Amino acid sequence: MSYASPAGLPIVDAMTPAVLVLDGPVTRDEVTGLCDDVRARLEDTGAGVVVCDVAGLGPPGLGTVDLLARLELTAKRSGGRIRLRDPDPRLRALLNLVGLRFEVEGLAEQREPPLGVEEAVEPGDPAV
Repeated sequence: MSYASPAGLPIVDAMTPAVLVLDGPVTRDEVTGLCDDVRARLEDTGAGVVVCDVAGLGPPGLGTVDLLARLELTAKRSGGRIRLRDPDPRLRALLNLVGLRFEVEGLAEQREPPLGVEEAVEPGDPAV
Protein backbone atom coordinates (compact mmCIF):
# COMPACT_ATOMS: atom_id res chain seq x y z
CA MET A 1 0.00 0.00 0.00
CA SER A 2 1.39 3.38 -0.88
CA TYR A 3 0.50 6.81 0.31
CA ALA A 4 1.10 9.92 -1.74
CA SER A 5 1.61 13.06 0.29
CA PRO A 6 -0.48 16.04 -0.79
CA ALA A 7 1.27 18.90 -2.56
CA GLY A 8 1.97 22.08 -0.59
CA LEU A 9 2.16 22.74 3.10
CA PRO A 10 0.40 20.43 5.52
CA ILE A 11 -2.80 21.73 7.03
CA VAL A 12 -2.33 22.32 10.72
CA ASP A 13 -5.31 22.79 12.95
CA ALA A 14 -4.50 25.39 15.58
CA MET A 15 -5.82 24.23 18.93
CA THR A 16 -6.62 26.86 21.49
CA PRO A 17 -6.50 25.54 25.04
CA ALA A 18 -9.60 25.85 27.17
CA VAL A 19 -9.49 28.26 30.10
CA LEU A 20 -10.77 27.37 33.56
CA VAL A 21 -11.10 30.39 35.86
CA LEU A 22 -10.62 29.55 39.53
CA ASP A 23 -12.20 32.18 41.79
CA GLY A 24 -12.07 32.66 45.53
CA PRO A 25 -11.14 30.06 48.04
CA VAL A 26 -12.16 26.67 46.68
CA THR A 27 -13.75 24.31 49.19
CA ARG A 28 -12.91 20.62 49.35
CA ASP A 29 -16.41 19.80 48.04
CA GLU A 30 -15.79 21.81 44.84
CA VAL A 31 -12.57 19.98 43.92
CA THR A 32 -14.33 16.98 42.35
CA GLY A 33 -16.44 19.22 40.13
CA LEU A 34 -13.38 21.17 39.00
CA CYS A 35 -11.56 17.93 38.18
CA ASP A 36 -14.57 16.90 36.10
CA ASP A 37 -14.40 20.29 34.33
CA VAL A 38 -10.73 19.76 33.47
CA ARG A 39 -11.43 16.27 32.13
CA ALA A 40 -14.37 17.51 30.04
CA ARG A 41 -12.44 20.47 28.61
CA LEU A 42 -9.55 18.23 27.57
CA GLU A 43 -11.95 15.87 25.81
CA ASP A 44 -13.94 18.70 24.17
CA THR A 45 -11.01 20.69 22.79
CA GLY A 46 -8.50 17.95 22.09
CA ALA A 47 -5.80 20.54 22.76
CA GLY A 48 -4.07 18.58 25.51
CA VAL A 49 -3.81 21.66 27.77
CA VAL A 50 -6.23 23.42 30.07
CA VAL A 51 -5.19 26.89 31.17
CA CYS A 52 -6.12 27.52 34.81
CA ASP A 53 -6.49 31.21 35.60
CA VAL A 54 -5.46 31.30 39.27
CA ALA A 55 -5.35 35.09 39.73
CA GLY A 56 -8.59 35.08 41.74
CA LEU A 57 -7.72 32.28 44.17
CA GLY A 58 -6.61 34.64 46.91
CA PRO A 59 -3.76 34.03 49.32
CA PRO A 60 -2.01 30.72 48.62
CA GLY A 61 -2.21 27.87 51.07
CA LEU A 62 -2.09 24.10 51.21
CA GLY A 63 -5.69 23.89 50.01
CA THR A 64 -4.66 25.65 46.80
CA VAL A 65 -1.66 23.33 46.41
CA ASP A 66 -3.92 20.31 46.90
CA LEU A 67 -6.40 21.64 44.32
CA LEU A 68 -3.74 22.25 41.68
CA ALA A 69 -2.12 18.87 42.32
CA ARG A 70 -5.48 17.12 41.86
CA LEU A 71 -6.24 19.09 38.69
CA GLU A 72 -2.82 18.19 37.25
CA LEU A 73 -3.30 14.51 38.14
CA THR A 74 -6.73 14.50 36.50
CA ALA A 75 -5.30 16.17 33.39
CA LYS A 76 -2.44 13.66 33.17
CA ARG A 77 -4.84 10.74 33.51
CA SER A 78 -6.82 12.24 30.62
CA GLY A 79 -3.71 12.61 28.47
CA GLY A 80 -3.11 16.32 29.03
CA ARG A 81 -1.78 18.85 31.49
CA ILE A 82 -2.68 22.17 33.05
CA ARG A 83 -0.93 25.50 32.60
CA LEU A 84 -1.21 28.30 35.16
CA ARG A 85 -2.16 31.84 34.20
CA ASP A 86 -1.33 34.81 36.47
CA PRO A 87 -0.14 32.91 39.56
CA ASP A 88 0.75 34.95 42.61
CA PRO A 89 4.53 34.88 43.21
CA ARG A 90 3.82 33.46 46.68
CA LEU A 91 1.86 30.60 45.09
CA ARG A 92 4.74 29.84 42.72
CA ALA A 93 7.14 29.84 45.67
CA LEU A 94 4.87 27.51 47.65
CA LEU A 95 4.51 25.13 44.69
CA ASN A 96 8.31 25.06 44.29
CA LEU A 97 8.69 24.44 48.03
CA VAL A 98 6.48 21.33 47.92
CA GLY A 99 8.12 20.13 44.70
CA LEU A 100 5.29 20.73 42.22
CA ARG A 101 6.34 22.18 38.87
CA PHE A 102 3.72 23.72 36.64
CA GLU A 103 4.03 25.37 33.27
CA VAL A 104 3.21 29.06 33.65
CA GLU A 105 1.82 31.09 30.80
CA GLY A 106 4.07 33.88 29.57
CA LEU A 107 7.30 32.70 31.17
CA ALA A 108 10.34 31.72 29.13
CA GLU A 109 11.22 28.05 29.20
CA GLN A 110 14.02 26.97 31.47
CA ARG A 111 17.43 27.93 30.13
CA GLU A 112 15.86 30.03 27.38
CA PRO A 113 16.25 33.80 27.29
CA PRO A 114 13.04 35.83 27.18
CA LEU A 115 11.87 36.83 23.72
CA GLY A 116 13.43 39.98 22.34
CA VAL A 117 16.68 39.56 24.29
CA GLU A 118 19.80 39.26 22.21
CA GLU A 119 23.13 38.15 23.55
CA ALA A 120 26.01 40.48 22.82
CA VAL A 121 29.14 39.14 21.19
CA GLU A 122 32.44 40.90 21.70
CA PRO A 123 34.88 41.04 18.79
CA GLY A 124 37.60 38.47 19.26
CA ASP A 125 35.47 36.07 21.33
CA PRO A 126 36.25 32.46 20.40
CA ALA A 127 33.49 30.53 18.63
CA VAL A 128 31.62 28.17 20.91
